[in-house]
Amino acid sequence: MKTMKTIKTIVLLSFISIFISCGENSKKHDNDTEHKHTESAEVNEKEHKDELKKEHHEVKEVLSLNKGSLWDANSETTSGINNMIGLMDSFTEKETVKSYNSLKGSLEKEFMSILTNCTMEGESHNQLHTYLVPMKDAFKGLESDDLTICKKSFENLNIRLAEYNTYFK
Repeated sequence: MKTMKTIKTIVLLSFISIFISCGENSKKHDNDTEHKHTESAEVNEKEHKDELKKEHHEVKEVLSLNKGSLWDANSETTSGINNMIGLMDSFTEKETVKSYNSLKGSLEKEFMSILTNCTMEGESHNQLHTYLVPMKDAFKGLESDDLTICKKSFENLNIRLAEYNTYFK
C-alpha cells in the first residue's frame, strides 16, 4: 500500500514537472541556455519551485475560445488526443476493474506523450493545460478498486476528450 502511494506521488510529480517544462524545449535562445548554465544549483532549485507555483496558479479553471475561434494546437497534441479517443472507443471490457486499470496505463502513456511533445506557447498553451488538468482526476478514478468509480471516471474522461474539438484545431 505504501509502495502504491509512493508510485502515485512520483507520477504526480512527473506530471507537474512535465507541465512546467512543456514547451520550454522549443524556441529557446542560446543566451537563455548560457545564462541557465551559469546559475548556481540553489538558484535553479528556487526558480524551479517558483515556476511550479506560478504554473499551478496560472492554469485557468474554465476553458475559453480564442476570440470566438479555436486555439491552434500542435499536431502531436491532436494526434495524442485522437489516440486517447481511439483507446476509449475500443475499450470493451467495462465490467472488470482490472481492465480499467490497464486502460489507465495506456491513456497515461498518450497523455505523457502530449506533454513531452508540447511546443505550444502563450494563451493556447495555457488553455491546453486547462483542458488537460482534469484528466488527471479521471486517471485516478480508473485505478480504483470500485467498478462504479471506474465507470464514472471513464464517462468523465470520454466527455472531456469529446470537448477537444470544441476548443482546439
